[in-house]
Amino acid sequence: SLHYETQKHSGALPIIGVNTFLAEGAAADGPTTIELARSSDEEREAQLRRLLDFQSRHADICDDARERLRQSVLQRRNVFDALMEVVPVLSLGQISATLYEIGGRYRRNM
Repeated sequence: SLHYETQKHSGALPIIGVNTFLAEGAAADGPTTIELARSSDEEREAQLRRLLDFQSRHADICDDARERLRQSVLQRRNVFDALMEVVPVLSLGQISATLYEIGGRYRRNM
């Protein structure tokens, strides 16, 4: 992993869009900037309402699903299988929070 990261950061392993760029003054064949798509306040509020609705519909089984996921990780079982079981009732945020509680957040040494 360290070898890969070192090569990536040094440019020895070129990855298009990650560590390769146009040189200054180089002619570009296409546009060099893109327009970002931003959601409107209404779209953002609608998404938050859907999330809260999803969470409230599954509130009674949420804790059980989180515990099943937690136990799968702690017992070194197939986490992908556990994820497939809990995705219908847990949001991405709930899944991430559960995994962070168990393993912590990855922080790169700088």
